[in-house]
Amino acid sequence: MDLTVDDPSTDPTVEDAALGEVPVATTPAAAWEPAAWPAPADVLVAGGIEAELAGMLARRGVRTLEQAERFLSPHVDQLLDPFELRGMREAVERLQRARLHGERVAVVGDYDVDGVSGTALLSAALKACRIGTEQILPHRMRDGYGFRQRQVDEAQRLGCSLIVTVDCGTTSAAAIAAARSVGIDVIVTDHHLPGRDFPGDVVQINPKQPGNRYANAELCGAGLAFKLACALYVSLGRTPPIAALLRIAVLGTIADVVPLVGENRTIAALGLRALDEARSPGLRELVRVAGVKSPMRAQDVGFRLGPRINAAGRLDSAQHALDLLLTTDAAEARRLAEALDGWNQRRQGEERRVLEQARAAVLGIGNEADVASVATMAPPDSGLPGILVAWSEEWHRGVVGIAAGRLARELHRPTLLLAVEDGVATGSGRSIDGVHLYDFLAPWRERLERFGGHEHAIGLTVRAEQLEELREAWQRAALWAPEVLQRRLPYELDFDSAARVDRDLFVTLQRLEPYGPGNPVPMIRLGPLENVVPPRVFGNGHLKLMARDRKGARLPLVAWHGERLQQTAADGPYEILGELSWDDYLGCPTLVVRELRRHSGEAHGAPPSGP
Repeated sequence: MDLTVDDPSTDPTVEDAALGEVPVATTPAAAWEPAAWPAPADVLVAGGIEAELAGMLARRGVRTLEQAERFLSPHVDQLLDPFELRGMREAVERLQRARLHGERVAVVGDYDVDGVSGTALLSAALKACRIGTEQILPHRMRDGYGFRQRQVDEAQRLGCSLIVTVDCGTTSAAAIAAARSVGIDVIVTDHHLPGRDFPGDVVQINPKQPGNRYANAELCGAGLAFKLACALYVSLGRTPPIAALLRIAVLGTIADVVPLVGENRTIAALGLRALDEARSPGLRELVRVAGVKSPMRAQDVGFRLGPRINAAGRLDSAQHALDLLLTTDAAEARRLAEALDGWNQRRQGEERRVLEQARAAVLGIGNEADVASVATMAPPDSGLPGILVAWSEEWHRGVVGIAAGRLARELHRPTLLLAVEDGVATGSGRSIDGVHLYDFLAPWRERLERFGGHEHAIGLTVRAEQLEELREAWQRAALWAPEVLQRRLPYELDFDSAARVDRDLFVTLQRLEPYGPGNPVPMIRLGPLENVVPPRVFGNGHLKLMARDRKGARLPLVAWHGERLQQTAADGPYEILGELSWDDYLGCPTLVVRELRRHSGEAHGAPPSGP
């Protein structure tokens, strides 16, 4: 991946993918599709696993009873040998020399959760191994993404003779050359696709580099920092403090939206358990201000802890978040955690404003004053084009990536949003399934000042005066097949009785956690339903319902940002697609509504939960 963008925001985050915050009513109608019964589930059922659970396991790649046991019971023994990563032995040997000769090591990270948590983890491990370290993070607005000359200059100023990168560096051939020219060695740890010009004689730990045979190609930056720390401990004859390392590695693993299967699932599951027992003042204060309760779940990291860490880098400096993770002073931890919480509130406000203005512009809705400062791509009566593009001088470039992701999901179109400053537009794009956004935009890269990314997300910088012409060219070229523009929602469980959504089901589905890419939250279809009492709007346009089925069984429902569903739910029998959650106040299961529609009157078919 050629990440050469000042502020690419090309790594989607869980906050970027917060489906629960998509306004349901404006989302195009989706096709509800029952998941097919997978043949390997028969083996699991024959081995004694209940049919519904067997079907869900098989859809997640489980083929044998042994694999089922490993999936349902993650254990430290499932962590892979770090020395199987190409470059690991060379990296450890260089760090041992640094320790022997009293060299100082600069850990150079990135400003997102993955980079910050990985930098904190590796720095703490090096310090524990008696290696002097300095931490250097880029400033999103001043420095942009990645390992650059400024970090080399700072490492030299601090007297470092070795740089270890975290979550960056694989496309930074120029910075590597600059470091070596002043006598600073470089070890790159990164999980992005290596650049074509990466120097072959530089130590690189990257599961995606050519010749790597490591079984987990989807480790994130913090995951690689964890593996390097473990290898260093072992090389020194010490037992790695697995729990302490995992409670930091889990932050980047979940927030960077890597597949939570295989070793990543083990890191996430064990890391979440370790977070429940966090002793460091920084983590404890972060958990406190985020309002997270035990037991820790993946969504707590993705929607509560991660966004607060990210907010510092988006609106100010990621150094504040790094200081929080490293501090041993309780008062300092409290001050920093509350500062991050404040930045997160600001981030939410900025993001909401960008999202509302961009949505109004592309749909042609709202007051004229609301969208006057936003350049949109189509008159309101022309229908949605194949790609959505909007820009404004009023937007903060630290949040346009999140807003683009949410608008792309909401309207099911690839979306580019850009912040304009001094005639230069810097922004991010997010795609939909079936559209390789990087490949689509690549033919215009010569007209862009900076461009990088991958299939699902891109970052770009371009002169603002070119945007109108580029937008028109992109729209003309964005001719997707009809099936690409059809949003599809698969569901795994199909009930006509609300009584099926009970504590036993909640306990069963808990065994599949932590959820994430590769292990999605099981979607449940339920209906027909009617309301016991009129739907109630609360908070920021959320909707609460108390539903009952034809036999009178009741179930509480909640639709985040679902105010516009109120009339549909009030008009008569309806059915929903939802995700199972737990209502602490009522002490019972609830469904979080993802889709709600009038009941068609058709009987439910055989549920996709058995042969």
